[in-house]
Amino acid sequence: MDSRSIGFVGTGPMGAPMARNLLEAGYDVALWNRTAAKAEVVADGEARATVAATPADAARPVVVVMLPDLPQVRDVVDRPDGLRAGWRAAGTTDPVLVVMSTVSPVEVTAWARELAAEGVRLVDAPVSGGVEGAVAGSLSIMGGGADDDVAEVRPVLEAMGSTVRHLGPVGAGSLTKTCNQIIVGGTLNALAEAVAIARAGGLDLATVLEVLGAGLAGSQLLADKSRRYLTGDYAHGGACRTQLKDLEFGIAAGRQLGVDTALTEVARDRYQRMVDRGDAELDHSAVIRVVV
Repeated sequence: MDSRSIGFVGTGPMGAPMARNLLEAGYDVALWNRTAAKAEVVADGEARATVAATPADAARPVVVVMLPDLPQVRDVVDRPDGLRAGWRAAGTTDPVLVVMSTVSPVEVTAWARELAAEGVRLVDAPVSGGVEGAVAGSLSIMGGGADDDVAEVRPVLEAMGSTVRHLGPVGAGSLTKTCNQIIVGGTLNALAEAVAIARAGGLDLATVLEVLGAGLAGSQLLADKSRRYLTGDYAHGGACRTQLKDLEFGIAAGRQLGVDTALTEVARDRYQRMVDRGDAELDHSAVIRVVV
């Protein structure tokens, strides 16, 4: 296969714009999504895009996967009509599987060892930047894998992100993303408490958020989420259920590495309450609902 021909699995809210950026960068992209219509929307009018009937049909020497979690990634590899079957049928040797989902650094490292025994190379390359970053091609991409493997797929990653860093061996990218999500979850909980206190104290919230944003408390999260606090609109966005999953990864990593994650556990418990009360799909800033 030509190096400009790659597979892309998972054309959801993040995956669709990422795949479009690959097409715009001149790659021939074989798309597969469990709901085929979503892949067809991406492929519509794109001469370089094809919609694969099965994951096997999307198997290329390099395959990018953007799915919710590692069990779904493993399924598209292992199923009878999965990527492994496609690589075997095409006679592809040493394919590279680029896992851009946010997954457990512990589990992805163990799975990479299994795949390596079968001749499949894995690069974990989770992202930060949200849907906006995916659309703009400005994602921050955290790569983990062997030096040669990351170097091979770097042009692919650079078509989707403006910051691409190689953090170390397989699992390093996912561990870095776990650190990112610990900060995000903790910061959103701190913001929720601050916003709740400002409201309860009778302060003008818009002014408070403006002042906070101009000082040391300012952050990208504060800038991005201020509108939600002011309007009460928590629809869409980064889901609470996803934030809960990511914080669980952080706690597990902390246990493995001997790090106290008490603050992360508090944040985790609040997101668990959000899921339990039926708010799993709301934006993760909606955690304020269990603070007040």
